[in-house]
Amino acid sequence: MTTIIQNQELRNRTGVFEDRFDAGRKLGRILEPFYKNAENTILLSIPRGGVPVAVKMCEILNCIMDLVIVRKIQIPGNTEAGFGAMSQEGDLFLNEPLMDRLNLNEDQVKRQSDKVVRELKERDQSLRGGRPFPELEGKTVILVDDGLASGFTMKVSIYMAVKRKAGKIVVAVPTAPLRTIDSLAGSVDEIYCPNIREGLSFAVAAAYRNWRDLSESETQALLAEAPINFNAALSV
Repeated sequence: MTTIIQNQELRNRTGVFEDRFDAGRKLGRILEPFYKNAENTILLSIPRGGVPVAVKMCEILNCIMDLVIVRKIQIPGNTEAGFGAMSQEGDLFLNEPLMDRLNLNEDQVKRQSDKVVRELKERDQSLRGGRPFPELEGKTVILVDDGLASGFTMKVSIYMAVKRKAGKIVVAVPTAPLRTIDSLAGSVDEIYCPNIREGLSFAVAAAYRNWRDLSESETQALLAEAPINFNAALSV
């Protein structure tokens, strides 16, 4: 059974975080009583938006971090929305009901998936230098992003952690819709999400007073200046 930790005072509210750093600090404080200086624990961030959240969490928890390279598969002609997600290892999660509504054919799915394969390789090289992925077997893995919408990038990240025999899997995100939290429940041990929102419409950005996309160079700079070097995860 999945333990779900939220902040009832932030339930269904918007504009509750100044920016991703503020969200990371607040999320880190929620996890602090349970994971500060925790042994055999690694934090895996989904880039790019999850990186500033994770960096601030690491300051509080005093843990090591690395990146999990996953990517949404974009709807043709729409750079903001996706119909699934893929990991660098080729694990694929598809939103089949959405695909049916969009009437996507096999050629469209293949073209978009092939594009993501290239992007995943480029991102791993750019942000991780193509290094081997850290060992997860038996470890507590905390998966971090700046928020969830459909949750497919998180689902493929969870699958990767399960496949690598993580001992415990924790999802930590500042904001998410209730329906996505419910869809993840049962597949992980714990979910920490202070800002859960109900309703038909949802945007991750609405939880933040200041929101913008991070560039690759900004993400690289954050990783280079991280208080605990995420590369140290490779030696654990």
